[in-house]
Parts: sequence; structure tokens; C-alpha cells
Amino acid sequence: MKYELPKLNYNYEDLEPVIDAKTMEVHHSKHHQAYVDNANKIMDKYPQLADKKLEEILANIEIFGLEPLDQQGLINHGGGVINHNLYWQMMDPNNVQDKNLVVEIEKEFGSIEEFKKIFSEVALKQFGSGWAWLVRDENEKLLIYSLPNQETPYAKGHTPILTLDVWEHAYYLKYQNRRAEYIENWWKVVKII
Repeated sequence: MKYELPKLNYNYEDLEPVIDAKTMEVHHSKHHQAYVDNANKIMDKYPQLADKKLEEILANIEIFGLEPLDQQGLINHGGGVINHNLYWQMMDPNNVQDKNLVVEIEKEFGSIEEFKKIFSEVALKQFGSGWAWLVRDENEKLLIYSLPNQETPYAKGHTPILTLDVWEHAYYLKYQNRRAEYIENWWKVVKII
């Protein structure tokens, strides 16, 4: 399956002042595009992957007979494609709420405020590059955790619900080393909570 850079449902400047237009442009058109290009190059080498989605491949990567460097490359670049696709979808300048998810989060974590606190702490404490995740595990239980680099919950058999990119390229132009400020402000453009 050939991947393309997805078109966003908003313009680069629409998330300002939380995320500036230049960061959005570089992040989407350069970083995300590179993940798409590199994942496609690897997948083109393996005909057995032609009809497979990245989520399926990354959930069972060891069964496809990839060379070790290509396997790791697909974890990195394919994960980058999936993770960024989700990240862009999680944000919206209109902040539309998923009421059913809000009820579920309140039941699991006590309140939206407590959920945001836990999620934010996980994002802040991710050492180096990575992602914070709200997922459903194989038993439909909501979990919060972080993963390094471009690892994805699909490899654990989990379904992503919400993700926050804490790679420096996601915030450094505006926030420099102030990850905590980026995380705090990011909640203003999350569309499902």
C-alpha cells in the first residue's frame, strides 16, 4: 500500500497561538513527508507488503521476512507515518468534544482534570524523543503511557485514542526547551476532550 502525506483538516496557522504556523509547516511538510517517503521506499522492496496497512505490519512485523535494517526502518518510518497521521487528527481549532469518550475517561481516571494531569506528566517525563498515548488495550481498558521514538501502540496490540508528539521538532521553534508549556497549551487544541 502506497502512503501519501495527508491533507490537514485545517491550515497551518489555524492552531496559533498554541502551535505556530512555521512549526506546523515544517513538521507536516518536511518531517512527516520524510517518514512517508522512507516508509514507502522500504515497503516497495517487499511485494508481500503491497496490500497491507502499516498498522497491520507493525503489529506483526516479525512475520513478514524483512531484513533487520528494513524491519527497524519500517518501525521508525512507518511508525512516524501512523503517529503523525493520528497527531494531526487529534487537534482542531474548533475543539469538538467526543462526549462518550469524556464519560469513559471520567469513569476510568476520576475526572478530565485528573486524566489531563496524568497524561501531561507522562508526556513531560518521556526521556528524549517520543509520544504520550491514551489507548485501549486488548481488554478495552483505557491506558496512558509513553513510547520512545516512533514506536506505536499497534505493536502492542493497542488501539490509539489520543497522542501527543513530544519530539522537539513538534514544539522547539516556539517553545524552545519548554516542553511543559507546550504540553499545557496543547490541551487548548485537542478536539476530543
